Amino acid sequence: MPLAETPTATAATPHPAPQPKRRLPAWTTSFGWQILAGLVLGLVLGGVAMTLGPDGEGNKNGLHATLAAIGGSYVSLLKAAVVPLIFTAIVSSIVGLRRVTNAARLAGQTLLWFAITALIAVTVGIVLGLVLKPGAAASQSELATGDPYTVGTWWNFLIGLVPSNFLGLGIGGSVDADTGALAASANFNVLQVIVISVAVGIAALKIGEKAEPFVKLTESALAIIQKVLWWIIRIAPIGTLGLIGNAVAEYGWNKMGSLTWFVATLYLGLAVVLFVVYPALIKAQGLSIKQYFSGVWPAVQLGFVSRSSIGTMPLTERVTERNLGVPRGYASFAVPLGATTKMDGCAAVYPAVAAIFIAQFFNIELTIVQYLLIVLVSVVGSAATAGTTGATVMLTLTLSTLGLPLEGVGLLLAVDPIVDMGRTAVNVAGQALVPTLVAKREGILDESLYNAPRRGLAFDNTDVEDTAVEGAAHTADPAQVPDPAPR
Repeated sequence: MPLAETPTATAATPHPAPQPKRRLPAWTTSFGWQILAGLVLGLVLGGVAMTLGPDGEGNKNGLHATLAAIGGSYVSLLKAAVVPLIFTAIVSSIVGLRRVTNAARLAGQTLLWFAITALIAVTVGIVLGLVLKPGAAASQSELATGDPYTVGTWWNFLIGLVPSNFLGLGIGGSVDADTGALAASANFNVLQVIVISVAVGIAALKIGEKAEPFVKLTESALAIIQKVLWWIIRIAPIGTLGLIGNAVAEYGWNKMGSLTWFVATLYLGLAVVLFVVYPALIKAQGLSIKQYFSGVWPAVQLGFVSRSSIGTMPLTERVTERNLGVPRGYASFAVPLGATTKMDGCAAVYPAVAAIFIAQFFNIELTIVQYLLIVLVSVVGSAATAGTTGATVMLTLTLSTLGLPLEGVGLLLAVDPIVDMGRTAVNVAGQALVPTLVAKREGILDESLYNAPRRGLAFDNTDVEDTAVEGAAHTADPAQVPDPAPR
């Protein structure tokens, strides 16, 4: 009978201690640091390009031309996605309302709070314009008037609502002053895109089951467009470098310096709305101010650098659902609507401060009726801004309503890229705020999600590549969407 083997002791083989992973510097992985780096580098390169001056033929030097090309290309990329994004987002959001109980009441409450917050914001702008008098501090010799490239009037606004063709698309052309060559370019009317999208969405909602193939196609197209937009978002630091650098090189420090008090007044107004008014409204609903800002900040940050509410819309909708706890069916309606019509920065604070600045610059005394008209235009006419970069249409609409000289718009061109960043950041914050307030008041806000610890980063690679998160159909429960993997 064989003897059983007895185990022999073996010397334990020591395992080497795991080496800690080397972490890359914060600026290489953090989107916020990348944006800041692009901002600072843009200021530096813009200053260098301005110092170099034009070339021997009076044209932009190589650095200035490069910065202009980078900034212009980034804006063009955002604009290229505007029409398909608006159409698919609005159609999907309207059809998605069928999954939301009491949809009509939610829509009415959303529009009401759009008006309430716009009223507060324009009041802040008027008060600061009267108290700080930015127009009185502007240099008459440094600034030059100029006709705006487009003029907003109530008549043009109403006519613009009537579609000239499908999706309001058109072809424009310009002649190069040097070569005489004709350059053709496509353009679009955002207001007409919105009108057509709303009509198509309502029709699909009314048709019901027969429209399901079209609805699924639209939602799939929306997911694809959002994916492409995420790629564009990732190169925002490069776009920021070009936009800021070109602004410095184009206008110089002297012109921008003469508008310092205007910029300071405007940014003070934007800060009051963002950091005083919005927190007060959040607190009044019994919600955490800290959770609101930590939840909405990724979208605010992107709005600041992209200068486009529509370009930021996918991220705004995402943080509204996933961070702030607004039900997806309602958020998918309220956020696209807000991205095209909810503009506390561009359509409330800015036109109020800018109109008062222009009146003071030209020594025009405004009456109480004109101040009331500023309020009316801001509350009613926000749709005229239509969500893309810039707010010239809204300002000219305000000036034409007040009877102020439209050439005053040219006074502010030197700082428009700089102030547009702050305007858009406030726009985006408000577009997430209103759905949160309405959801809370209607008892549909997921407060456990609102108060949950924030994990991961908005631009974590695993998060960005998760197509199930980015392009999920609106039927999904936002509480079931996985958080990004923590770093």
